[in-house]
Amino acid sequence: MTRSVVEDRTGSQDEQPSDPPAPLVPPAKKSRSILVYLSFGWLVTVLLAAALANVLPIASYSVPVGAPRLSPSFESLDLLLGTDTLGRSMLSRIIYGARVSLLVGTVAGLIGFVVGSFIGLIGGYFGRRLDSGVTLLADAMLAFPPLILLLALASVLTPSIPTMLLGLTLVVIPGFIRLARANTMSWSSREFVRAARNMGAGHWRILFKEILPNVLAPLAAFLPIIMAALIVAEGSLSFLGLGIPPPQPSWGGMIGDGKNYIADYPYLVFVPSLAIFFTVFALNQAGDFLRNKFDRTLHD
Repeated sequence: MTRSVVEDRTGSQDEQPSDPPAPLVPPAKKSRSILVYLSFGWLVTVLLAAALANVLPIASYSVPVGAPRLSPSFESLDLLLGTDTLGRSMLSRIIYGARVSLLVGTVAGLIGFVVGSFIGLIGGYFGRRLDSGVTLLADAMLAFPPLILLLALASVLTPSIPTMLLGLTLVVIPGFIRLARANTMSWSSREFVRAARNMGAGHWRILFKEILPNVLAPLAAFLPIIMAALIVAEGSLSFLGLGIPPPQPSWGGMIGDGKNYIADYPYLVFVPSLAIFFTVFALNQAGDFLRNKFDRTLHD
């Protein structure tokens, strides 16, 4: 009996306790700033207002709706933001002016995005003399002062939307070239690219099937930031009188028209300035959000 008790005690001592179950850790929730939602809401509102300006219950941007320089009031929708120096509705001119600013920023940004990204991809992938030529081209374009280039084009050519698109596109192309080139050089040394090359894939297939999908995300995230800079550049040229000719409204031109009355009628300058500020701020927030979400280099 004593032996059995000893064996039982020895056996119980040899038994190892079972491991406790692993704790369940819930996945981390990514917090999103309220500014991101407000920014996208503002951009959608501006885009819809600009696209539907012809059907909105507002007066034409060239027709006076009251006395000149009326302060903002709630008497009617046209007088919600007051009137300008000629009695035209500020709200109507802000909405129609958004067409110019968004059109110039979007079209020039997209053209620069396509052209600059293609040149940067070619230079970054093939390297050697071609890359040296691409780098020299980008450096030469960046070395030329953008404002001088825009002023020269506006003084030589007739101020119009095509002239502004030409000048602003030339300004943004080198930025996309450098960004696309740097990302292409980084992804070209990855293992999956080497594997595709060893399997006999051609250069163009590797460039457009393997590298381009990975390079596209940071380039697309950079596009809203470029669009914001283009809107500011267009406003600067219009403020100097070298942008869109009247009576077509633009936000920069509205600031230029009201600058002489800023002491007595500050809303003539503050209303279009706030439109530019909110749009540029929203585009920068959208660019940061897209970069954090889709840029794989931040998560690798």
